[in-house]
Amino acid sequence: MIPIPGGVRVWLALGHTDMRRGMRSLALQVQQSLNKDVHAGDLYVFRGRSGSLCKILWHDGLGMSLYSKRLERGRFVWPSAKDGTIAISASAMACLLEGVDWRNPQETWRPTQVG
Repeated sequence: MIPIPGGVRVWLALGHTDMRRGMRSLALQVQQSLNKDVHAGDLYVFRGRSGSLCKILWHDGLGMSLYSKRLERGRFVWPSAKDGTIAISASAMACLLEGVDWRNPQETWRPTQVG
């Protein structure tokens, strides 16, 4: 799990990203295409065309990190817009990384009846 400090914004890069890209080219995409400061401490999440792989770019103040996650089954839920970014909460990102629909998470816990 990524140790996300409080107050950090999470940005989804809309559309599809070439997952062959590494840390430097994704950072360049953040600066040029998304018009964001990659060194601001925000997390930038990218998804590939197949939908089963995502990469997260994060600068923590000391250095740049690149995380990746591949789902064995299913796809990451992603907005249908073609370009730009949207901000999501850290809890929505946690749902996204687990393959849960972060736009409408369902509660699975139900109280048991005493009796």
